[in-house]
Amino acid sequence: MATRDVASGAPLRRYGQIIGFASKPILAGQHVHTHNLAMGDFARDYAFGQEAKAPNPVTPSATFQGIVRDDGRVATRNYIGILTSVNCSATVARAIADRFRRDIFPDMLAPYPNIDGVVALTHGVGCAVDPAGEGLAVLQRTLGGYACHPNFYSVLVIGLGCETNQISALLATQQLQVSAKLKAFTIQDTGGTTKTIARGVELIQEMLPQANELRRETVPAQHLKVGLQCGGSDGYSGISANPVLGAAVDLLVRQGGTAILSETPEIYGAEHLLTRRAVTPAVGEKLVSRIRWWEEYCARNGASMDNNPSAGNKAGGLTTVLEKSLGGISKAGSSNLVEVYEYAQPVTASGLVFMDTPGYDPISATGQVAGGANLICFTTGRGSAYGCAPSPSVKLATNTALWLRQSDDMDLNCGEVLDGTLTIEQLGAQLFQLLLDTASGQRSRSELHGYGQNEFVPWQLSVVT
Repeated sequence: MATRDVASGAPLRRYGQIIGFASKPILAGQHVHTHNLAMGDFARDYAFGQEAKAPNPVTPSATFQGIVRDDGRVATRNYIGILTSVNCSATVARAIADRFRRDIFPDMLAPYPNIDGVVALTHGVGCAVDPAGEGLAVLQRTLGGYACHPNFYSVLVIGLGCETNQISALLATQQLQVSAKLKAFTIQDTGGTTKTIARGVELIQEMLPQANELRRETVPAQHLKVGLQCGGSDGYSGISANPVLGAAVDLLVRQGGTAILSETPEIYGAEHLLTRRAVTPAVGEKLVSRIRWWEEYCARNGASMDNNPSAGNKAGGLTTVLEKSLGGISKAGSSNLVEVYEYAQPVTASGLVFMDTPGYDPISATGQVAGGANLICFTTGRGSAYGCAPSPSVKLATNTALWLRQSDDMDLNCGEVLDGTLTIEQLGAQLFQLLLDTASGQRSRSELHGYGQNEFVPWQLSVVT
């Protein structure tokens, strides 16, 4: 509702920032939505680094029960993965993984209780693209990030054999080598579908005893890399679940951990709030350059940055992408922005970072996991059913009505902020503990439902010919 009269063409503010311009006169008390509010251009003062705070000393005291790999990296889950170089090998990859499904063949993994499962992550591309183009490079970077993700004990990479995305090139560009924990082969070289499935099953059976030997041990929370997501957002997202996640992010950063904010189209119009917190002007400039790339990307494809929010977002009370962005950016808490990454690049910095991704949740989270996220935190107001193997996904409801209606898919009710029963800080502390518990092996709702394989969606930038 408007709190004061707004003249036609005048800016209207929420969260103290512009969310659009009145398309007709708005009287105090009137409902503000798509019928009287529209997008418009306005200048943003990026003020690079002017609000960056002196870093607080990291005081690692929080811990979780993690899986320490041979190279010192820490996993939150222990999977065996199957990746495909091309869509043509997706069916055999799924057939191999299905042989180890506990709900179909319970005896296959029964002797291996320390293995979370065998998952096939397939996709719809890998051929008929420019072999030297950006699209193939992004796909290879994404697959490479998953191939060496700490949540995978070992990985099979399966191709057809004649595709553009040759496995040899994939391994070379990502500096990967075939080893006891990384096997690669093609359907054509192996001798067809039946033989390829049999070989894949045999290789995984050989890997299982070693994968099962791993045990969890106490490690500091600085080993957590949490991807921040919001999907099915509503008008409550920016005042309950997203600020709660932001409070948990601040706690994580103070422990030396890493939080990855993403979804570039969904910070559009609010990016100046991040550039002000950049630790250097160069970091702020990196973020602005990604915003400019998106503006050009949309322009050359005849699209608009305001095609976001979705129909469900608007039904939930959001009007413009500016309003959505201001709510979404609160997931980042108040910590300094320390680095900006392109899609699926390895995240090596500690603290709050940004990764350039689309706003579509499966594509965005796929990039975060490729970058090393070993946990995903996902806020929703309309209701979301989502998982992200091999990294567990924790889902937060923005309002109690959603929690009561869809608690089967939710892990935490942030509607208690709206109900007045808990503060943002109290729920943020609860969420931080939930993240530690989940990282220690407590299964999230999406894991209990078996989500994660179908949600692997690499960003497709290629021109398909």
